[in-house]
Amino acid sequence: MSLLAALSDWGMCTMMDLVQRRHRLTLQAPRDLRLYIEQHAAMSRDEYFHAPRAQPNDYSLLAHQRTRLRWPSPVATQWTDNDHAHVDYYLGPDGPAAPTVIMLHALMSASDLGYRRWAAKFNARGWNACFLHLPYHYSRKPAWRLNGELAITPDMIRTAEGLRQGVSEARQLMDLLRGHGCREFALWATSYGGWIGALLMSVERGFRWSALMAPIVDVGHAIWHSPAGSALRRELKRVGIDEAQVAPHFRLVSPMQGAPLDASTRVILCAGDHDRVAEAEDIEALHRTWPGSEYFAVDQGHFGYTMMREMWPRVFAGS
Repeated sequence: MSLLAALSDWGMCTMMDLVQRRHRLTLQAPRDLRLYIEQHAAMSRDEYFHAPRAQPNDYSLLAHQRTRLRWPSPVATQWTDNDHAHVDYYLGPDGPAAPTVIMLHALMSASDLGYRRWAAKFNARGWNACFLHLPYHYSRKPAWRLNGELAITPDMIRTAEGLRQGVSEARQLMDLLRGHGCREFALWATSYGGWIGALLMSVERGFRWSALMAPIVDVGHAIWHSPAGSALRRELKRVGIDEAQVAPHFRLVSPMQGAPLDASTRVILCAGDHDRVAEAEDIEALHRTWPGSEYFAVDQGHFGYTMMREMWPRVFAGS
């Protein structure tokens, strides 16, 4: 399995490298990044991921088994196609007040078929399910771009603002569902989605459990050492941006620097033994940082489906 995992990760990372070569920074990038970090230096996480009340397209649609909710994102970017929240809401048999799992997909996720199947399994367990289209993915993909191509690029400001969108919109969704009587949530999140989910738990309460699979937890490693970031760091170095310049912003966007607000949440962390993007030792380090969390590893690289199959029985063990 280790050879297959290595080949799978190599293929995906090579593809990401080729895609990211299309994104070039101007020589103003170091100055713009410095000003961005200074602008948010005094903010708390709660302020940075501010979430004003959302106004989705139609509240009444929650009566249907599957509903698509859309509203303007609280964070505006230069890509108008991306500037809306989009949620596929799968209503279970117990109505909108039932517990709801928020599903957050991986970077460059290209199909929601698997998530529709997971939503049906959650519905059968009495849970409602929400599949969020994360920034620059699915309905939010700008024309002439690949799915998720713009979510993580050498443009550190765009990457940070995408994270802001993902976390703030998830907070808005939780507020909306609380208005319909939902009081209990859960997270089913992978990779990039796991990164957003980990940040979400640092600013929101009410999660019964959180399943984070191969989450990006060491932001410094992801940028400066991960094989998925090779083109990204080459471009940063070309314009003179180094680790020290980016690091001050990690207090707002690194899971390592912000524990879950609710100590009662059952947090389950899963790593791949052969993952070089979100390395097992980094996820295990997060487990040690987050008291009460659970940790296990599977025979997989970063890209694969073993984690979800192994996570499912752990989430519902004893129920």
